[in-house]
Amino acid sequence: MARTGLYKSEVKKARESLLAQSKYPSVDAVRVELGNTGSKTTIHKYLKELEEEDGGATRHKVDISEALQNLISRLSSQLQDEANVQVNEIRAESTVKDQQHAEQLLALHTEIEALGNRVRLSESTLLQEKSSHHETHIALQKETIARHTLTQQVADLNDRLAENEAHRQSLEEKHQHARDALEHYRQSVKEQREQDQRRHELQIQQLQAELSQVQQTVIIKQDESTKLNQESTRLAADLSHAQRGLSDELHKNQRLAQQLQANEQHSKVLEVQLVDREIMIANQNDQLVEATNQMESFSAKVHGLQLELATANAKLEAQDSILGELRDFMSKTNFKALVE
Repeated sequence: MARTGLYKSEVKKARESLLAQSKYPSVDAVRVELGNTGSKTTIHKYLKELEEEDGGATRHKVDISEALQNLISRLSSQLQDEANVQVNEIRAESTVKDQQHAEQLLALHTEIEALGNRVRLSESTLLQEKSSHHETHIALQKETIARHTLTQQVADLNDRLAENEAHRQSLEEKHQHARDALEHYRQSVKEQREQDQRRHELQIQQLQAELSQVQQTVIIKQDESTKLNQESTRLAADLSHAQRGLSDELHKNQRLAQQLQANEQHSKVLEVQLVDREIMIANQNDQLVEATNQMESFSAKVHGLQLELATANAKLEAQDSILGELRDFMSKTNFKALVE
């Protein structure tokens, strides 16, 4: 809807605004710039007056419009071709880089999976070694308890052996006393016989009178001698029994000592195995730490490659955006109107 009271200054301002935007100040363009108001006849009159005031600059532009349009068309085509070449090169380079990144990512994922398997295998081995270590520790404790028990048994057997030794010495002393008594008795009987023989001739009468008494004495002595012989035999049997018991105890002590030595050797072997298992567990822990460090390093590499890929994609998107803006500019710009 046209409005009344349109001023020449307003038309001039709209015309200058269109020229600043590199647009041709036609009647319709000026009317649109004025908000679709004003009479086209009035706008045309004011534009004609303004062109006359500019001193014919517009006519000069009309003279060179065709050559400028051709030049702009050739430049536009050349820019389009160069832009297409650059875009194709960038896309080809981006495709190669994407393939390389994809291959690197695939290799890294494969290596990370292998490292994960190694880590899981190391953890499984570590658990097995810990379980074996625990079982070995329990076995060592049992062997230690058994060794202490055997040591106590050996100490008890040593005490019993000492008691048997004391008893044996006591039996030997008793046997020696019996031998001494028997020897003393034999010596006294011998001396008595010698005395009797020396006094035989002088005291034959007395001996005959005392014959019965002497016979009784001899019988008593013979009984005593028999009893002493029996006691000596019994003491000898006791001594032999004690010696056999001592020999059995010595054999038992030897067997216990051999068993204790075997248990000590087995304990030493278990201790060596325990040390080896602890060293193996430490090595497994070191390998686990190394694998974790390698995994972190590969994760950092993957992150770096992802950043490079994102940067390349951003560059490609920026270049596509610039190309799109150039195309939009070339399609939207009215070169013919600009020249006119």
